[in-house]
Amino acid sequence: MARRSADLHIRIDPETKAGAEQLFSAFGITVTDAITIFLNQSLMVGGLPFEVRQPRYNAETEAAMQEARDIIAGKVEVKSYSSFSGYLADMEDGDAEI
Repeated sequence: MARRSADLHIRIDPETKAGAEQLFSAFGITVTDAITIFLNQSLMVGGLPFEVRQPRYNAETEAAMQEARDIIAGKVEVKSYSSFSGYLADMEDGDAEI
């Protein structure tokens, strides 16, 4: 007698698994059901059933992301405030950046 199913073992971090279970349960399906749908769609379209590409950002967004990386890495010194009123005072004086 032919086997009606085959086992597929994957490793995934627990947070992703829990999130997927929660998401798919809202549709009334299991993660196994979702994977089966994905695989069948892949076979039907002859590849991944969605477009795979790297995100492209405009120059201003790229510059902002690089500035954030530099701040995190400690390459750029930033001014901090102990209160919002201090920030507003600097804004009025033109010393604070948005």
